[in-house]
Amino acid sequence: MRHGIKADYRHKILLFFVVLFLTMSVNGFGAAPPSSIDKAKQEAEARGYLFIDSYEKIVAAAKREGKMRALSGLDSETIKAMVSAFRRKYPFLDVRVEEIEGTDAYQRFILQMQAGSVKSWDATFIPIDFYQNYQPFQKKVDLLGMVRSGVLQIHPEMIHPVDRNVIGSSSILQVVAYNRKLLPDARVPDSWEDFLKPEFKGKKFLADIRPFPLACLVPLWGLEKTLDFSKKLAAQEPLWVRGATRLLTSIVAGEYALFMGPNYNSVKRAESRDKTATLGLKVVEPVPTRIARADGVLNSADNPHAALLWLEFHASAEAQEIMDKVSPYQASIFYAGSAIARATQAKKLSVVDWSHFQRMREYEEKIVDALGFPRPQVKG
Repeated sequence: MRHGIKADYRHKILLFFVVLFLTMSVNGFGAAPPSSIDKAKQEAEARGYLFIDSYEKIVAAAKREGKMRALSGLDSETIKAMVSAFRRKYPFLDVRVEEIEGTDAYQRFILQMQAGSVKSWDATFIPIDFYQNYQPFQKKVDLLGMVRSGVLQIHPEMIHPVDRNVIGSSSILQVVAYNRKLLPDARVPDSWEDFLKPEFKGKKFLADIRPFPLACLVPLWGLEKTLDFSKKLAAQEPLWVRGATRLLTSIVAGEYALFMGPNYNSVKRAESRDKTATLGLKVVEPVPTRIARADGVLNSADNPHAALLWLEFHASAEAQEIMDKVSPYQASIFYAGSAIARATQAKKLSVVDWSHFQRMREYEEKIVDALGFPRPQVKG
């Protein structure tokens, strides 16, 4: 008898809590907390950013837009390959991408953005020297939040962590090039400080008057050490030059023995054309590495969702392979399969990440002052 009463009591208690739970749910109490993606969307919108909570919504909106227009910092051959691959992935888009290159072109485009006369472009290349001029005209899309929420597939370190709406999908590193016949491998500098040795004084090596290699050392060395090194380097009296392509050919021809800091991709291209295997390449530590170019979606974009897909595509394995093979050797250091990632594996890096990217012009100006404003003596 007691057993039956106890069982009946337990049944009534259980029924009470079921009714209470259902009542709370109907009235909104006890509802499930917002998902992480909902929270990310709320946080983005509170900061004034656009946040699209699913990839499918981006694609659907891009289909309605039907086209995508972009300016790119990639060369024309790479653009052609990129556009072809992008069209295969999104065949519903009418795509046109054009190369923009040179200071004059960048400054004209800045004036057009400032005047509000940019009407035909959805995405744009953002040159490193003019980042601050371009940034205010980029749409505030929370790329970083969308990546962290799994909406877009981009390596998070490719995205500006503060601005959150700009992607840097390619990298460049600075190396040492030399003539193997004039300079044995054992005598090639193993560090940047080795260029200060007495044996390299007096026009014994080439150095670019635009000091990208030196500016790229600031992240690891700090500005003070870099400026001190620059002054000592100037005292070595290198042969100041501008550019690399023709000069690398001259190294193969035996006109020069050593070149401090040309781009890795430039040396690799020259190396591939060198049938004599005369041109040598050395990756010197700390390895100066930088984001090569940045891209964003313009505020004035008529097709912003299609432009988002274009930016995301840059980070894909397919696009990264194109940048490595067609550009070549310009895929991101954050893409594990890139030539640059392989070349720098287990090496100490000095990385111009986003915190330094927008200050590169400042670094260069201070370094040029430390060098004593040398003028080019040879044109590349």
